[in-house]
Amino acid sequence: MPTPANADHEALAEDAAHWCMRIHAEDCTPQEREGFQRWLAADPEHAREFVAMLEIWEASEWLAPQLAEAARPVAAAPTPPTRRTRRAWSRRSIAAAFALLVLPASAYLGWSMGWLPDDYRRYRTDSVLHDVALPDGSYTSLNLNTHLTFANFKDRRRVSLDRGEAYFEVSHDASHPFVVEAGTGSITVTGTRFNVWTYGDDVVVTVTEGSVKVNSDRRQEQSSGLTAGMQARYGSGDVQPQIGSANATQALAWRSGKLILDDLTLAQALPLINRYRQRPLQLADGTLGTLRVGGIYNSRNVDALVDALPKVLPVRLIHREDGTTLLARR
Repeated sequence: MPTPANADHEALAEDAAHWCMRIHAEDCTPQEREGFQRWLAADPEHAREFVAMLEIWEASEWLAPQLAEAARPVAAAPTPPTRRTRRAWSRRSIAAAFALLVLPASAYLGWSMGWLPDDYRRYRTDSVLHDVALPDGSYTSLNLNTHLTFANFKDRRRVSLDRGEAYFEVSHDASHPFVVEAGTGSITVTGTRFNVWTYGDDVVVTVTEGSVKVNSDRRQEQSSGLTAGMQARYGSGDVQPQIGSANATQALAWRSGKLILDDLTLAQALPLINRYRQRPLQLADGTLGTLRVGGIYNSRNVDALVDALPKVLPVRLIHREDGTTLLARR
């Protein structure tokens, strides 16, 4: 009886083999390619299984049922194999041989067509900041509670910032652009330094060196250029990002473990505060969003900031059973 681990591995190999066949099929649809990219990004084991072609080894498992049947003791003398059995063996043998010959070519084809990465990494931080040297020679610093993946394709380097915040120092390569997908949009560079912060569907891009192109909707080709000292904001449904000047000191304070609230309204401050909380701080009354707060705080102890709000503002804290905290008018 197969163990759960073996069953999971066999299922993963089948998925990898399926995607390998589909992505280079003539009738493969754009929706299938998007589905493959989601599957690839869902778990680093997916990419390892696919890129390393471990499903070739798994192809031998297709013979296992027949081998098990042949090894089973029988009371009577064995009967000659039936034509149906011979056909079953033939189908499995052909399938295994096809996998051994075609799948490596599929991997090469996938790479040469820009469909498959030759390197895939996943990074995650929880309660500590983390500096990472990416395989392409770039560097990134990850804020708390950040999830990021890196994939190296033939024609591009792709980063998916699924959650949190990261500062990038990109190795210059004009023929191999560095693309960060965040929210509904993307940021494309060849070599520069910039910060990307995500909160839900909202994304803020701050450039400290060089230039980037910001696209607020990956389904569209139009983009906006940013140079050092500029900042762009976009969210779901935005055709173009909002562009303005950047306060780099405030935007990058997290790298020193600080949270700077520069006389912000509560509506502006809560997203900055909530990126450091497992459960978001919420307003019980929308009119409280106009109250202002300022100061420099320790990003590793945001709870102390939250506890201090009733001392400086006419609010009180309501701790609910689901773990969320409300700010209500006092």
